[in-house]
Amino acid sequence: MDAPRYSVADMKIHPLITDSASLAALCERLSTHGFVAVDTEFMRENTYWPELCLIQIASEDEAAAIDPMADGIDLKPLWDLLVDNEDVLKVFHAGGQDLEIVHNMTGKVPHPLFDTQIAAMALGYGEQIGYSNLIESMLGHALDKGARFTDWSRRPLDKRQIDYAIGDVTHLATIFPKMVGKLRKTGRGLWLDEEMERLADPSSFAFDAEDAWKRLKLPSRNPAVLGRLKVLAAWREREARNKNLPRGRIVKDDTLADLAGHPPKTQDDLGKVRGLSAGWRNNEIGARLMNALEGAAPLGPDELPDRGPSRPGLTKDGALVADLLKLLLKIKAKETGVASKLIARSDELEALAAGVRKDLAILSGWRFEEFGRDALDLVEGRLAFATVGGKLKMTRSLENAE
Repeated sequence: MDAPRYSVADMKIHPLITDSASLAALCERLSTHGFVAVDTEFMRENTYWPELCLIQIASEDEAAAIDPMADGIDLKPLWDLLVDNEDVLKVFHAGGQDLEIVHNMTGKVPHPLFDTQIAAMALGYGEQIGYSNLIESMLGHALDKGARFTDWSRRPLDKRQIDYAIGDVTHLATIFPKMVGKLRKTGRGLWLDEEMERLADPSSFAFDAEDAWKRLKLPSRNPAVLGRLKVLAAWREREARNKNLPRGRIVKDDTLADLAGHPPKTQDDLGKVRGLSAGWRNNEIGARLMNALEGAAPLGPDELPDRGPSRPGLTKDGALVADLLKLLLKIKAKETGVASKLIARSDELEALAAGVRKDLAILSGWRFEEFGRDALDLVEGRLAFATVGGKLKMTRSLENAE
């Protein structure tokens, strides 16, 4: 027998919105609410820029799907609600890609915002819990995933697709107040303010083509090779954006690395490069690639990447201390019911083990109270591990106690 379908009491579900007047009226009503739940459906397999295909939005008493591909529809009232209305909280789940789309459309990021995946990490639901698992945990029923991998760009959309899409935001609007209630009971609501502000930082989405090389697996640390990789990656980024094609459709990563490591002397040599067709010998894109290479210069000392993830001064003993800190983090995460990823990153633990004491998130705010104080005590000899009755315990050192 199928699980009973969940319905939100008294929530009005609108037909698919395809005209500007209906959208403007909806946004005006939503602007009077304390929060709206938001989700998007998009396609990006064949494009550089994600193609926005559907927007779903809900308050506690109404929900609708909006067709951004409808002829003549004016989305300005929606963008105004999402990025300019500071009185309405925008609720997403794992909203990084949704925020990227809004930023692409408006140059801004929704604010203020709340991400239920991050909140779930503070409430003991584990690391990066998926939406369907969170709904099942909080509401006790499974979601219909039948339309999950549909082609959202095809028109017309059928009823099952629209129902599936709207269901995401009606459930989101239902669990959000429950999560807020739990956060208030645990006193962890203020913990998330910093995380939400970081998520809403527009600089996270303003990606400079000149920095594209930093996202690649580096073939070497040779300054000349990396200089060529930098200009080639920037060239590919601009080509992909201008043509609205995935980066790999222009040149694959491994081919880009080969070109940086073994640069062609002439455009004719491009026809011999693995991953490029013979046409690159004399076509316009091949000429643009060669022009980019001509402008390459070795990276300066300040631009060279770090040799590895370890922090300066992290000796072999320091690496062992970092391992102890990771064990402590696992223990504290279990005790508090907070996902370890939300409390601390590995690079912070390594920095602490290496003697760094400034500009570490774990040494301030709630992270210090929940973990950082004990972590500092462990590093500085005031805390130790011991086994008592076959169980791992933390003990305070009387000799070094303050």
